[in-house]
Amino acid sequence: MDYFLSCDACGEEYGREYPSQLCSCGGLLEVNQIGRVNFSGASAFWDYEPLLPKGRYRHYEVGSTKTVKSKEGACLKLETGNPTRSFKDRGSVIEIGKAIEYGFTEIACASTGNMAYSLAYYADIEGMKARIFMPRHANRDKLRDIREIGDARVTLVDGDFNTAQAAAARYAKRNRSFLAGDFCYRKEGQKTVAFELLENRVKRSHIIVPVGNATLISGVYKAMRELAQLGRLKGRPKIIGVEAAGCNPLSRAMASGRMSHMVPRTKADAIAVGYPTFWKQAIAGLKETGGRMVTASDREMEREQKAFYRTYGLVAELAGVASIVAAKKLGIDMPGTAAVISGGNV
Repeated sequence: MDYFLSCDACGEEYGREYPSQLCSCGGLLEVNQIGRVNFSGASAFWDYEPLLPKGRYRHYEVGSTKTVKSKEGACLKLETGNPTRSFKDRGSVIEIGKAIEYGFTEIACASTGNMAYSLAYYADIEGMKARIFMPRHANRDKLRDIREIGDARVTLVDGDFNTAQAAAARYAKRNRSFLAGDFCYRKEGQKTVAFELLENRVKRSHIIVPVGNATLISGVYKAMRELAQLGRLKGRPKIIGVEAAGCNPLSRAMASGRMSHMVPRTKADAIAVGYPTFWKQAIAGLKETGGRMVTASDREMEREQKAFYRTYGLVAELAGVASIVAAKKLGIDMPGTAAVISGGNV
C-alpha cells in the first residue's frame, strides 16, 4: 500500500521516502494508508503485502504459523514456528526491507533478546551490520546466540530495556545507522498475526497477546480496524493483554489513567519492559474493543510452560505462555478465544 508517516507528538507528516521511524522532534511515527487497497484474501504471509507499507522486501518464509487447539478449545497461535522462534520475525523482515530501501548498511536496535536475535539474523543474510543494545542482566543464552550471528555486536548497558532503547537511538543518530526495533514498521509486520487469526471472516470473541513494549497489541488493534474497513472482520473481538506481575506498567496505566516507569522484576525477559513505547495505542485498543489487561506471575507462567511442553511436546518461553495463563484466569469463552504463543527462545 502507498502511505505517509505522521508524528503522534507534533503532528508533522512525511512521505514514504523519509528514512526514519522517528520524527525530527523525537516522536513516534505512524504509517497511514493512502487510498484503498485491492485485497481479496490470503493464505500466506506475503499475500498480505497489499496491506503493508510499500518497500523493498525479500519474501522470506515467515508467518503463516500453525495453530493448535487447547484442551479447553482455545486456538493457540504458535509463533514459535517462525525462523528465529518468535513473532519478532514478522516485524524484522519489514524493518530490514525498509533499511535496505533507504540505503543503510547497518541497523541499531535495543532488545531484551528475541528482537535482537531476529534482526541480527536477517541483517546477516542481507550482509548488513547489526549493533545491539541490551540490559546488562539480559538472558545469557539469548545473548550468546546473538553474538554468534554474523557481524552482530552487542553493547550491554546499565539499566533496563528503556535505557537500552535510548542508547540505540543515540548510536543510530551518530553513526547513520537505521534505528530498528519497536517502531512503526515493526508494528506493520506484527499486525499480520491478527490478519491470520481474523482473515476469511473467522469469528473470535477474544484475542490474547503478551505485552512488553505494546507493539504487538497495538498492531492487533490496527489490524482489526483495517480488516473492518475492508469489510473482512466478523464480529468485534475483545483484545486482552497480559503482562508479568513483576512488570505491569500498562495494567497500572489502565487503572490510573497515566503511564509511569517501573523497574522490571520478572524472569519473563521477553516482556520485561518498564515503559511500553506504544502504551497510548494499546490503551485505545483495549478500551475500544472492551478488552482488559491481566497479569501473570512468574510461578503461573513456569507452571504453564511445563504443562505446554507435556501437552504439545513444544518449548515455549515464559512470556510465550502468558496468554494461556490469562485465558484460564479470566475463564472466558474458550472456543472463541485465540491466544498468541509469542516465542520459544528460552
